[in-house]
Amino acid sequence: MRYNSTVTATELVQIGPLPTPIPKPAWLKVRVPGGDNYQELKGLMRGLSLHTVCESARCPNIGECWGHRTATFMVLGELCTRRCGFCAVPKGLPQGKVDWDEPERVARAARTMGLKYVVVTSVDRDDLEDGGATIFARTIQALRREIPACSVEVLIPDFRGSDAELGTVLGAKPDVLNHNTETVPRLYPAARRGSRYDRTLRLLGRSREINPSIPTKSGIMVGLGEAFDEICGVLRDLAQAGVEIATIGQYLRPTREHLPVARYYPPDEFAALRAEGLRCGIRHVESGPLVRSSYHAHEQSQSLNR
Repeated sequence: MRYNSTVTATELVQIGPLPTPIPKPAWLKVRVPGGDNYQELKGLMRGLSLHTVCESARCPNIGECWGHRTATFMVLGELCTRRCGFCAVPKGLPQGKVDWDEPERVARAARTMGLKYVVVTSVDRDDLEDGGATIFARTIQALRREIPACSVEVLIPDFRGSDAELGTVLGAKPDVLNHNTETVPRLYPAARRGSRYDRTLRLLGRSREINPSIPTKSGIMVGLGEAFDEICGVLRDLAQAGVEIATIGQYLRPTREHLPVARYYPPDEFAALRAEGLRCGIRHVESGPLVRSSYHAHEQSQSLNR
């Protein structure tokens, strides 16, 4: 069965509707979150009124990461103005509200956690004229003041293709600029509503043109109904756009309201995708069932200096 760009979210399964969800294979089992560090970080985030993508996106690695005192801060609130079919982050209309003290609270939390590498992401904020770029820049600056020796990675939205907003973020000099591709172009209409594949590639390419000293990174999910060679095509496009770090992980359906999983990729296929990404010229490829954009982000960045 072939698909076209008019398919809906409920039509993305490869051949007809699935009668029951596909059971998760053994390699996707993760421990239940808990422990002293987990509880301490949860209390810290609540006390400072901060959000993490770990919680909002229901990341399967939250137990491991929080147990090791690492987390990805999510700025600009918790309501996303886009309705991607795979994402568990709450949707809504923030109506232009911005918490201008949020960057300082993120910096205080990072210092309290003793972080040396900080990842900052956000919801999409199409209700803001600058898409939230100013808050990203201020957060980077606040982290530099609070923890001068720390490295900062930002996972940004597409800012609707604005070079000015991209320049605002790059002007604050993050150590890594990440923007996720998420899926193959054929599946964008259902999986990434409000986003465009060509705009994603352009942002990544323009970042290298504006400031070639800042490495770019992008992430892909598999298991939404794409073909293996379509993923390889995305990896070639990312390499051509100058991306130096790529992450590839298994899509996991957060709730029954989200897109179904069409297939679980076994570890050997993730290894094959990693090899393909390296062959295309991407310098570091992190590929595995539980890999996410910010998973082991510090190690990914360090690999570029070897």
